[in-house]
Amino acid sequence: MLKSDQKSNNVWSPSYMNWIMTKANKSINKRPVHITDSIADKSMGNKHDYYSNADYWWPNQDTENGLPYVKRDGESNPQVFSDHRKILRSMRTHVANLTAGYLVSGEEKYAEKAVLFLKEFFLDEETKMNAHLEYAQAIPGICEGRGIGIIDTLHLIDVPQAIQSLQQSAAMSPRIREGLKEWFSDYLHWMNTHPNGIEEKNAKNNHSVCWYVQVASFAIFTENQKMLGYCRQQYKTVLLPDQMAQDGSFPHELARTKPYSYSIFVLDNMVTLCHILSTPDQNLWEYQLKDGRGIKRGIEFLYPFLKDKKAWPYSKDIKHFASWPTRIPFLLFAGVAFNEKKYLDLWNKLELESSNLEVRRNIAIRQPVLWF
Repeated sequence: MLKSDQKSNNVWSPSYMNWIMTKANKSINKRPVHITDSIADKSMGNKHDYYSNADYWWPNQDTENGLPYVKRDGESNPQVFSDHRKILRSMRTHVANLTAGYLVSGEEKYAEKAVLFLKEFFLDEETKMNAHLEYAQAIPGICEGRGIGIIDTLHLIDVPQAIQSLQQSAAMSPRIREGLKEWFSDYLHWMNTHPNGIEEKNAKNNHSVCWYVQVASFAIFTENQKMLGYCRQQYKTVLLPDQMAQDGSFPHELARTKPYSYSIFVLDNMVTLCHILSTPDQNLWEYQLKDGRGIKRGIEFLYPFLKDKKAWPYSKDIKHFASWPTRIPFLLFAGVAFNEKKYLDLWNKLELESSNLEVRRNIAIRQPVLWF
């Protein structure tokens, strides 16, 4: 249950607490979901293997069978197989909602339902998801899966936070907790050893940032100190110097067909990485390169355009531009870390929860309360 000092924090207003409980009460009436609920007929794996298709790839109009697919950057193909992605996100959302409800209310019924979701999705032999993403974001006629697909599990970063928050519940038995820890250990090993995982780690844009966010989240949960140290070192020597420009922008994202949303997306995940990895001895919030680049510079670059989108000086996104911004976790994390009122004020002012599915897909954290 939330401590009294957390409840009194003006971030967690009564209306926000009511929203948490509304979400928890909706989730408690939902049945657990499983990867095995939908069979991907194009997958080379089995029913326990996650499968998805690349979003921006479309049937080839110049060939009779539509193969190989062709890329249309920024334009999501509504006909791709996305059931497993939706199922995974649904599981994450219900677990996060229920766990947040448990923290706010202290009622065991929310914890019991959250643990049931976790047990059936990750551990039960008939319904579990295998701990790899070998067949993620496959492209018909080109590949059975690819490294870029690992971004599909970005939404899992909420799950270890939920598991930790459920430790005081009788529903989270030692056997279930150890089973979940083993699953995330296996997945962390796969991400670090499989060619798809290595490919994603070495990406030059938001994909590598999202790889490190996942690895850091799973390493915290599995107590993998070596991997946490590696992530801190890579943030300082690779991610920050290679992706942030002198003005705090992210040029790889500005070059995309949706520069506004991608700039928000990459910064949200860079900030989450700082939140996960910072310790009293390794404070990434304050870390700067010799030229002054650091996470606060990135936030200060984007903040004016979140406060007033009309001031955005770059191209508008080809789709969904009107639906941004919404209440983005990095404003909350940074507001607390820097004790910066303007970040917290904007976080509270923005739309609480977008109804736009594309926007929701690009915000990894559903219940920030789990992260404090």
